[in-house]
Amino acid sequence: MRLWRGAWTAAVIVPVAFLAVFFLYPTLSMLMLGVWDEGVETGHIRTVLTNSTTWKVVGQTLIQATLGTAGAILLGVPGAYVLYRIKFPLQRAARALATIPFVLPTVVVGVAFRALLGRGGPLGFLGLDETLTAVVLALVYFNYAVVVRTVGSMWQSLDPRVVQAARTLGASRARAFWTVTLPQLAPAIASAGAIVFLFCSTSYGLIRTLGSPGYGTLETEIWRQAQAYLDVKTAAVLSILQVVIVICTLIVSEKLSKKAATRLNLRGRHVTPFTKGDIPVAVLTAIVIITLITTPILTLVTRSLQVDGEWSLKNYSLLATSGEGFAGGATVHEAITNSLVIGLAATAISLLIGVPLSLVLSRHVRGPLRRGQEALSGAILLPLGVSAVTVGFGFSIALDSPPLDLRNSPLLIPIAQAVVALPLVVRSLTPTLQAITPGRREAAATLGAPPWRVLATIDGPFLVRGIGVAIGFAFATSLGEFGATSFLARPDNQTLPVIIVRLLGRPGEHNYGMAMAGAVVLALLAATIMAVAEAARKDPQ
Repeated sequence: MRLWRGAWTAAVIVPVAFLAVFFLYPTLSMLMLGVWDEGVETGHIRTVLTNSTTWKVVGQTLIQATLGTAGAILLGVPGAYVLYRIKFPLQRAARALATIPFVLPTVVVGVAFRALLGRGGPLGFLGLDETLTAVVLALVYFNYAVVVRTVGSMWQSLDPRVVQAARTLGASRARAFWTVTLPQLAPAIASAGAIVFLFCSTSYGLIRTLGSPGYGTLETEIWRQAQAYLDVKTAAVLSILQVVIVICTLIVSEKLSKKAATRLNLRGRHVTPFTKGDIPVAVLTAIVIITLITTPILTLVTRSLQVDGEWSLKNYSLLATSGEGFAGGATVHEAITNSLVIGLAATAISLLIGVPLSLVLSRHVRGPLRRGQEALSGAILLPLGVSAVTVGFGFSIALDSPPLDLRNSPLLIPIAQAVVALPLVVRSLTPTLQAITPGRREAAATLGAPPWRVLATIDGPFLVRGIGVAIGFAFATSLGEFGATSFLARPDNQTLPVIIVRLLGRPGEHNYGMAMAGAVVLALLAATIMAVAEAARKDPQ
């Protein structure tokens, strides 16, 4: 029994120690650099905060996040109604198409829109390449599924009899929506909006692939100051501003999510037959899915197979090289191998930490233990409150000198990616394990089963059920991770997202074609991983 208690204690201490060493220490070291470093005067902070460029970048960050959020909500709410509230043939297929962007790395989305809006693209004549409009369209594309799924789940829970009563009393279809349905959906819409705003304000990969050289957000400016200008102190001050924005957004999101969840749990699920009145909103949703969701990816695949207007596999054959104008460095094939190896290592680390932690967080406890469990649950989500760019910047500052000198360690990038993936692993496993009623464990113990056998026979099947999805989230996240890796990758261990952005940043048709081919490969890898993870999911017996 003492050994068993020690195992549970280790299941708490090890994750806390991991986060303290590889998240809190690097992040705080980086933030402290912006506040105090060997007597740095507060004048530098004042200089950065009073610089017009700083607030221009902050303004651009907030504007793009606001526009992206507004677009995702305006298109996503009608989509939520069509895909979740009414019933029609091929509904599952339509939902699957709508959620495609959700599993794609941001770099792939950025390259897809470059293929669509850039030179030689079907919509290149509009002149939207490297503009704010292109960035906002990509943000709406990436976050459409978030709004559809969040609001759609709430919409299914609404009792249709309330709307029917309003219609019976003479309210038009539109008036019933604005006065009855919309107020009920408001918490879910606001919650989805807060999450989307968070994603839009930390869209580093999209900005690096889509924005013009003169356009920047807080994250791209942090990278520019730290990597291009080697001004790490200014980058640290900007990181503080970025952390403040993200944490404020997370606080709002958490409060709104609780309101939405409270309402959602009070009702069952309801769907209504398709009627003539649904035709306009159904047409709008079909247009969005066909044009906004599928067109960029189809264009990316098509253009990756064309060279000088002719169908060719040359762009894919060139992936065996490092591109035009580059002296040395990894080839794209080597970057693919690096991404897979690093992704496997990051997935293993995140599971090694996340599985025991999920078992701890899923236990039904009371009193002080309950409060400690809630505190631990909140702590594990801290990496979601700090962008991957800040994590990577912190690693580059804190882990390149004693006592933790990991500059040349092959584990540096996998650990950074594991920090980013860990909250997703815990979030995917914990609800599955919480579905176990305490009585099942107590009954097994009463019948004489030792603690290890209770864990294996009661928790085991549920853990098997969720482990596939957890692996999929961790591996896909690591495979497409760009923010932290862009700070840490060396020329000889570049990952696929890093080398794709590098190719886009250099002139040459071959580099451009290779970037599109590499993005297709990255998209296929991410989609395959998630598909296999979903297929491997098993229900407990």
